[in-house]
Amino acid sequence: MESFWMRLGSAVTLIVMLTLATMVDPAEGALHKVGGRSGWIEHINYTEWSSRERFSVGDWLYFVFNKQMYDVLEVNETSYESCNGQGSISNVTRGGRDVFELKEAKTYYFIRSRGYCWGGMKVSVDVAVASPAPAASPSGAAPLSLVSSLPVIFLLIVTGLLSLEPPKCL
Repeated sequence: MESFWMRLGSAVTLIVMLTLATMVDPAEGALHKVGGRSGWIEHINYTEWSSRERFSVGDWLYFVFNKQMYDVLEVNETSYESCNGQGSISNVTRGGRDVFELKEAKTYYFIRSRGYCWGGMKVSVDVAVASPAPAASPSGAAPLSLVSSLPVIFLLIVTGLLSLEPPKCL
């Protein structure tokens, strides 16, 4: 039964990623899968990964991990350096396929608690102010920000559904 839910989760993730790739306006924020193909797991050099990415205000981080084993905590720089999850700013963990919006230009810090941080499960993300978007045409169309937010809303709904436990068979 577990393998069915894992396959379903992988299939839904693929569909969501393809949908986001075709629907999200790049000027409205990009989706960055933390760790690339591997996701949020051990033995990944997240410093190297984040150095290859460009993060702007309005972008989203997409953490993919086994929620039974891992978590994601937003922390301050001191806690990041000392791998201390106590007093974290926020717990990003919801269902193992979690998104986090980069709302302001600053450095964000994320760690995995319970010792995994010391093994490298931590990432810092330097966020810059996004380039101004071209002026909107006076056509009276719906605001683009609402339209481009729909895939992220869809992703949040799917994440919530995937976090549900399968029904117990009698």
